[in-house]
Amino acid sequence: MQNDDRSGGSDVSTRLTYLLIGGGIGALLALLFAPKAGSELRGDIADVTRKGIDKSREGARYVGDKAGEYYGAVREKTGDWVGSAREVASRKTGQFSAAVEAGKQAYNEEKRKTELSGASEAKPTYPPQGDLS
Repeated sequence: MQNDDRSGGSDVSTRLTYLLIGGGIGALLALLFAPKAGSELRGDIADVTRKGIDKSREGARYVGDKAGEYYGAVREKTGDWVGSAREVASRKTGQFSAAVEAGKQAYNEEKRKTELSGASEAKPTYPPQGDLS
């Protein structure tokens, strides 16, 4: 039973030693990294903020310039494509109009032929009114 007491006491003293060493290291680090005086700290924060704003403006300018370049390149490429698409659409519209005119002309010719070939052929025949069977 004495062994248990000795190991228990030794364990507590070891833990207390580690606690004191850790506290000392923490205090030392706190002194090393302590903040500056208020006016110095505010000045440093203002400097960092100004630098951040300047870098943001520079980045925005760069992005704006690149966007303008890409816009110009895309506009040139799509301008060529749009021009050729308009030409194709214009040709297709002309072809469609020509097809419609040809259809009208064919209809009118058939209508005229039907009228010339005789009125009896063009008219449908119905049964007499009294006979519905």
